[in-house]
Amino acid sequence: MTRTEVAEDQVKVQEKQRVLGVVPNFYVSYTPHAVPLTSKLKFKLAWKTLIDPVTFALVGVSAGVQQAQNDFSGYGQGAQGYAKRFGASYADTATSAFIGSAILPSLLKQDPRYFYKGTGSTRSRILYAIANSVICKGDNQRWQPNYSAILGGLAAGGISNLYYPAKDRGATLVFENTLIGTGTTAVLDLLQEFVVRKLTPHVPNSDPAKP
Repeated sequence: MTRTEVAEDQVKVQEKQRVLGVVPNFYVSYTPHAVPLTSKLKFKLAWKTLIDPVTFALVGVSAGVQQAQNDFSGYGQGAQGYAKRFGASYADTATSAFIGSAILPSLLKQDPRYFYKGTGSTRSRILYAIANSVICKGDNQRWQPNYSAILGGLAAGGISNLYYPAKDRGATLVFENTLIGTGTTAVLDLLQEFVVRKLTPHVPNSDPAKP
């Protein structure tokens, strides 16, 4: 098999990964030395995530919480206000996914996935998970600063200024969202390292933590 065919097969396994059999867990590789993704596969994962019903459900919950707290009050209340919050939240998700997980990783030759460690001391795994919020594997299999995620967060935040209420726009919104995104990624990576694998069916046999 060619490297491209191997990568496609590995992605097919990732596409079956769902926490509790429901929530998408596509961006985690349980194969320590997985073949780098082609640009086509990077876009495929981003698209598959965006059209997943669970993504729409999570965006809907987020919009509901924002409405209940009257965040982005310029959108107003009622059905129209909820629709605007839903659209803005989904647009944030879409721009972040495509720019940070597909476009920039393709241009910069970086891998948008989290590579499960599963071995070593608890401390080493904690440090590894947190570090993965700002570093990533390149397509050359070497660790490097995660320019794709950082620049992707800034770009998505900048684009969001086009549709958020005027009083909520500006550089502050961009940098706050980027920092929040980085912190959220660190927390999610910790969950990936210690919790999520146990709740995710269809993990490959090459998982380092499995006998």
